[in-house]
Amino acid sequence: MAVDSASSEKKSSNAVNELLTFNAENMQSNMKTIYYSRTFLSIIGGVVAGILGFTGLKGFVFYLLLMAFTSLGLIAKASFSTHTYFDSWNRVLLDGFLGGLMFG
Repeated sequence: MAVDSASSEKKSSNAVNELLTFNAENMQSNMKTIYYSRTFLSIIGGVVAGILGFTGLKGFVFYLLLMAFTSLGLIAKASFSTHTYFDSWNRVLLDGFLGGLMFG
């Protein structure tokens, strides 16, 4: 079975062309958006949890579910291609996750 060297050269040149570059200002703006979204939803979630009487473990589970839905919503807003807008998918899922506990 022969390997075409021209196709392997095309593949390597395409890989170089597809290398993602990030704009630092856009990345910072995207991270601010995540931070503000999580902060806002933590405050609203704390109010809702208080009205519904979720305290202790129930309140913590409510917060975890709220942050999981927030992460899913942010990923859906990014059209499930987080590497286009963020340097890592962990940034979308975990950034600001624990910081919102003081509001919840």
